[in-house]
Amino acid sequence: MSFTRDNHNNPGVKGLPYFTPQHAVSPGTPNAKNTAPVPTLFKPLSIRGSTLRNRILVAPMCQYSTAAFGPETGSLTDYHIATLGHYALKGAALVFIEATGVQPSGRISPNCPGLWSDAQIPALRRVSDFINSQGALSGIQLAHAGRKGSTAAPWTTSSKPGSKISARAGADVGGWPEDVVGPMGGEEWTWDGKSSTDPSGGFWAPRGLTEEDISQLVEDWASAAERAVKAGVKVIEIHGAHGYLIHQFLSPISNRRRDKYGGGFEGRTRLLIEIITAIRKVIPETMPLFLRISSTEWQETSKLGSWDVESSIRLAKLLPDLGVDLLDVSSGGNNPQAKIPMHNNYQVAIADRIRAAVKADGKELLIGAVGLITEAEQARDILEEGGATRTGNGTDGVEADIDKETKAVVQMTETKDGGAPQADVVLVARQFMREPEWVFRVAYKLGLDIGWPSQFLRVSFQKL
Repeated sequence: MSFTRDNHNNPGVKGLPYFTPQHAVSPGTPNAKNTAPVPTLFKPLSIRGSTLRNRILVAPMCQYSTAAFGPETGSLTDYHIATLGHYALKGAALVFIEATGVQPSGRISPNCPGLWSDAQIPALRRVSDFINSQGALSGIQLAHAGRKGSTAAPWTTSSKPGSKISARAGADVGGWPEDVVGPMGGEEWTWDGKSSTDPSGGFWAPRGLTEEDISQLVEDWASAAERAVKAGVKVIEIHGAHGYLIHQFLSPISNRRRDKYGGGFEGRTRLLIEIITAIRKVIPETMPLFLRISSTEWQETSKLGSWDVESSIRLAKLLPDLGVDLLDVSSGGNNPQAKIPMHNNYQVAIADRIRAAVKADGKELLIGAVGLITEAEQARDILEEGGATRTGNGTDGVEADIDKETKAVVQMTETKDGGAPQADVVLVARQFMREPEWVFRVAYKLGLDIGWPSQFLRVSFQKL
């Protein structure tokens, strides 16, 4: 057969300034020839005006790979097309761009992305366009680091690659030590509790935000959301977790304000609710809005109180009426002394509790499970009706030095086979960095035939 213009049946994806073929079957989508039941993990999910081709999402991951100086400061680069685009090409349903500062001082490091300027839209558009062209949805996590801002990229702070030790980023490397902010101000409010002059510390002392500052923050969050829409982003997630600014306001440990943004639950959640409301007003009604929170700080014994699972459940019940579609359930990050009982179910069990509590109140809120999800069967069972037996203590295998109060936080409800799913989607991060083709491997292990990229069809039936 000769190739001619008339028999060329793949004109490519429309709306791009380059050619990329349309896939016969969207990568990560089950083929029609499957005879066994398709697990929920590989079923589509519609949220407002968008549809996920499966339930496997790429969680936001800091890459510290944007310029710290000059006109390209905070703008995404070809690196982000290569990394994030690869996950979309290989079957993920939704690919999140990492925590993106709504203000210059909202970045974690000078090398983190931002969306405080219209000048940053074109670079974001290139990334989102490619993700969308592969059948995935592009997402962005809008964030403000608060008192955890102006730190250096991790590979610049230690001779050990991948070190988690933070180092302060001064103005000489693009940092903003004079503009690190938080709900509270002063040396006693550094994230690690160490003075800004202590050479062993890794964080700057914040200045306390005024009510005027907070009003500007809310506006800037909404403006960043508008820019994301202009850049073709399909899903927005608000970052309210891991000890960053919103979490700092939620927690009675880090928020001791005496104005309307402090005090009890209503005051400490006010900033978050104002941000949600402002974003929902400026984005299309058809656009999904997600929220990530730390469901517990693992500080239940704090004399000041803490943000705990019950607080998260209370917040979750408010979200549907505010226009939030999915709650992304993470934990920790607001205190270096917290003892986190990490194992492969430590956050899934909490997601399960929140989901059950919200449904018991007759509310509709999707729940995302995240954290150490690495295996095919594990991911499948989290989403399946009756997919897992959840009995006894969810802290099995946790180190013996974790106190009883902390263990109680992840105590699972005693349910049997046939119980409700623990979550509606899974968000996977580091496993995708290890294994960009993780969606394909999961399908293979579950005995499911799914679509591969057109360019990869010659190898798609080989054993992974």
